[in-house]
Amino acid sequence: MKGQLTRDSICGIELYQHKKGYRFSIDSVLLAHFTRITRKNRSVIDLGAGSGIIGLVLARRYPWIRTTLVELQEGLFELCLKNIALNSLQDRVKAFNYDISLINRGSFPQIRHGSYDIVVTNPPFRQPGTGRISPHEERALARHEMALSLEELFGAVRYLLKNRGRLFMIYHPFRLTEIIRIMKENQLELKRIRFVHPRPGMEANMVLIEAVKMGAVQLRVEPPLYIYEDKDYTREVNDIFDYFSCKKSS
Repeated sequence: MKGQLTRDSICGIELYQHKKGYRFSIDSVLLAHFTRITRKNRSVIDLGAGSGIIGLVLARRYPWIRTTLVELQEGLFELCLKNIALNSLQDRVKAFNYDISLINRGSFPQIRHGSYDIVVTNPPFRQPGTGRISPHEERALARHEMALSLEELFGAVRYLLKNRGRLFMIYHPFRLTEIIRIMKENQLELKRIRFVHPRPGMEANMVLIEAVKMGAVQLRVEPPLYIYEDKDYTREVNDIFDYFSCKKSS
């Protein structure tokens, strides 16, 4: 796919993407907005960073944080490096071409055990053998659980987070009970949840999740988020773009 790139603008950052590979969608912006970062938070890591959109948006919006991007696919990892430089964020954002499934073994000394305040992730959501698999390997690995299971993902999250550190993720609701079970097995307590619906009256097709490592049992269910009203974004979605000073690309 070398040479087949587009240059897009979103949320105040510039981003190169593969024209026919995995490309970000609105779920990345929704997750960045759902992620709560305070002045006490200094270290953020994005697991499965793709081209780096979530980590770069957060780094731009919260200039006191240092962000780490972890991406398995070499082509996307190279885009992470390119996009970090494009946005002049080399002083606060680093990227590593690591296999997330090996993190909890201590395989990568550059990302240390218990050293992160926040983990963000938009992981593959479909199990192998379910749904249509894209003929483009980059898209297939980003959408299907071919190289990373939920058990491996949450094992990495547990390894990386400080006690009382927070996980923020976006996923599909049909595996929510499985997510909660595996999180509990990894000392991650569900704290906040919000269902995302394409339109009022339609089933949720995404769910935003916040969990705390070693957290107490206490759950807040937020009002649903609707993406579209008629053919346009809802006012709330437009407010989310405005929060990041987003320039919405076509």
